[in-house]
Amino acid sequence: MRKLTLSAIHESLGGKMVDFAGFYMPVQYAGVNHEHEVVRNGVGVFDVSHMGEFLLTGDKALELIQKVTSNDASKLSVGKVQYSCLPNDKGGIVDDLLVYKIKENQYLLVVNASNIEKDWNWISGYNDLGVEMRNLSDDYSLLAIQGPKAVEAMQSLTSVNLSSIPYYSFKVGDFAGVEHVIISATGYTGAGGFEIYCKNSEVEQIWNKVFEAGKDFGIEPIGLAARDTLRLEMGYCLYGNDIDDKTSPIEAGLGWITKLNKEFINSDNLKKEKENGISKKLVGFEMIEKGIPRHDYEITDADGNIIGRVTSGTMSPSLKKGIGMGYISINFSNIDSLIFIKIRNSAVKAKVVSLPFYQKS
Repeated sequence: MRKLTLSAIHESLGGKMVDFAGFYMPVQYAGVNHEHEVVRNGVGVFDVSHMGEFLLTGDKALELIQKVTSNDASKLSVGKVQYSCLPNDKGGIVDDLLVYKIKENQYLLVVNASNIEKDWNWISGYNDLGVEMRNLSDDYSLLAIQGPKAVEAMQSLTSVNLSSIPYYSFKVGDFAGVEHVIISATGYTGAGGFEIYCKNSEVEQIWNKVFEAGKDFGIEPIGLAARDTLRLEMGYCLYGNDIDDKTSPIEAGLGWITKLNKEFINSDNLKKEKENGISKKLVGFEMIEKGIPRHDYEITDADGNIIGRVTSGTMSPSLKKGIGMGYISINFSNIDSLIFIKIRNSAVKAKVVSLPFYQKS
């Protein structure tokens, strides 16, 4: 297992450490439900330095990104971020990722930790354009400071006006005494806040100052388990669960990042799939009867016929009920359709609902 720069700090704070995507990561500190509420209502910090970062530079950098990603990166201006995916040539997804336009002819791609090597090889395999590619993953750390109090709690650490950074935008500026930090209004919690990209040599100073500045706002460290419950309440896909090499972006409800007015890997087949219709679809559901859905549980109709499988499921800390996502037959995918989740040989009632599960009041 690879250790994060701040591993010793996480252990000293009581972090329960586990192997996640080959990294030694804190899964929780004070408890999942507590940490979940801290982020939903206040401010918490995730160390997500396991994520991968690739820097692409050159006159043809955009052309390469347009070829390998599904979204239209030509729409990006400097300081903007885009959610996208890397389609494979068999109808599935290599990975989902963020694309940052750092400056003209320079882009930062942020990929999932478990896919760093796979993504690098995939993108490199299509780089016959002379684009300079640098894998910065081992040299950079990433902190996600998330929650509705994040702006107020962190403003004293930077001369950048945090409240002026729109969602899915970023600034390069000073933060916690460090120059040239990427301050990005992104995150996978739906609670608002920022992600801070810095060098490994700078992350301990930033972490300490973040907790000092956030002390009066009840800031706490947050583990991977709460990150998962937070993203699931928002209906955000997790690679390896809800999307993978065999799920198409159309089936996954990612048509909004699949821009079929441009050519990219497998775009012709995806266009046909959209025109011809799909047989299964990723939906959100909530339990009507008591039960917690889990990954890979069968989904059935009223007669016990298998119509799909759960990809992600949990007891929602905010909603106090079982929620989940899964691929089901298109015939049962309408909102309010009655479905059943097979939990320990019992068929437990659920219904299809619109996403996100959690709505800010």
